[in-house]
Amino acid sequence: MDRLEAMSVFRSVVDEGSFTAAAKALRMPLASVSRKVSELESHLGSRLLTRSTRKLALTDAGMAYLTAARRILEEVDQAERAAAGEYLVPRGELVVTAPLMFGRLHVLPVVNDFLASHPEINVRLVLSDRNLHLIEDQVDLGLRIGALPDSDLVATRLGSMRTVVCATPSLLAAHGCPRHPRELTGMPAVCFDVGVLAAGWRFNDPRTDMPFEVPVTPRLAVTTANAAVTAALAGTGLARLLVYQVHEAVEQGALRLVLEDFELEPAPVHLIHAGRELLPLKTRAFLDYAAPRLRRSLAALG
Repeated sequence: MDRLEAMSVFRSVVDEGSFTAAAKALRMPLASVSRKVSELESHLGSRLLTRSTRKLALTDAGMAYLTAARRILEEVDQAERAAAGEYLVPRGELVVTAPLMFGRLHVLPVVNDFLASHPEINVRLVLSDRNLHLIEDQVDLGLRIGALPDSDLVATRLGSMRTVVCATPSLLAAHGCPRHPRELTGMPAVCFDVGVLAAGWRFNDPRTDMPFEVPVTPRLAVTTANAAVTAALAGTGLARLLVYQVHEAVEQGALRLVLEDFELEPAPVHLIHAGRELLPLKTRAFLDYAAPRLRRSLAALG
């Protein structure tokens, strides 16, 4: 039995959620996937997975073994990349993730310029408003907007991002320009949230420096920033978004910012990568190239 291969198959079964999905992802016969996991369990003398017709579940031994297997496979991967010269010459595939709209507007242009000057590096840019797990999803670098949880990840600060409220001049003329967040009650609003919609919008009181919340009843609730911007531009209601999402429309006069004195503390923006003693040269090259350019982009947003 090839233990490294068996570990990799076991990890794939857990990550994919079933033997069938793992077989498809690995391009391996289903019978081979099942046999390799069974051989691994026999070798260890312990059950790793509890199988049923509806789902798989890790046993206590399986959870402990999975953690160790992930670490071992990652170390082997690093050793192979080092032997292949990845730590000596900037080459290979680089996986970068960023929020959908920010990635399209600001990260993609940087990636295109980076590729033009680094012919031996290929980039897979994963744009998603879901934060990917860098190690489990095999991501080299991730751009994050917002406070970072305590972890072993290494973060490079790029700047900060305001959360703003905006509306069309015609809507403000019809309903009045709010001078305090309390005046939003009863005004038409467009709400953008991932997952469960919030009961209200949060602001900061400039006199007390304390946050407070104002209840908002949306005329329209959407699940993407693009849709919220489009609705705001159509005059459907006021929208509360990150400043980069409406920067162009504000610059063109299609939208106006309101309640700027009550904005929350701007959210930090970072590029993050897994904490490794030896950073692959392709990752270091992109980090050194992208960081100053993204800092300038963020500074220009105000």
